[in-house]
Amino acid sequence: MGPDLERLATRVQERRLHLRLGIEPAARAVGMSKDTWKKVEAAQTVRDTSYTGIERALHWAPGSCRRILAGGDPVIVEESPTGDDSTIAVIPKHELERHVGDSVNAAALGVKGDLTAEQILDLNQRVLEELRRRGVI
Repeated sequence: MGPDLERLATRVQERRLHLRLGIEPAARAVGMSKDTWKKVEAAQTVRDTSYTGIERALHWAPGSCRRILAGGDPVIVEESPTGDDSTIAVIPKHELERHVGDSVNAAALGVKGDLTAEQILDLNQRVLEELRRRGVI
């Protein structure tokens, strides 16, 4: 299955509207022609370099357009409130849960190699429940 240009078009338009950006101002802000931006929102093929501009304008991490084309979700980035040049990535909740679960599994195996599959899954579930209770995920 090829890239999902329709899905990307929908996500780009939704995010642009969420940010209250018109096509021309969004494109101009990142040095892109409005026609190229319109092609993306019309589910047409553009150069990969065009995705870089779209990602900057929509406050998405680099590679987010490719993630959408492959069936994933974009990663939203925000400027750090500390005022330095760092950014904060907003990881989608379901992805964060998956990463935490994978990390718990790897840590459990690394610390205690004789845990059963059931024990590892139980530990994973407990960690996820605790993180949810604390509002982390």
